[in-house]
Amino acid sequence: MLDAVHKFKVGQSVDLIHSTFRAAARGSYLIVGLRPAGDGDTQYRIKSKSEAHERVVSENDLILSANVKFD
Repeated sequence: MLDAVHKFKVGQSVDLIHSTFRAAARGSYLIVGLRPAGDGDTQYRIKSKSEAHERVVSENDLILSANVKFD
């Protein structure tokens, strides 16, 4: 069962922590999928309204968004 190791759930709104190594839209992202934890690195599929594509990111790159829902 994937949610046992995941901090966030599908449908939650999160923020992607800014990094100089990654160009990404600012603002909230929606968790659209959970990925199996491999090598201790829990990952998520996330989607921003500002981008046409999804991203796969590590749990360490995410924080819970102050926005309650993703419009």
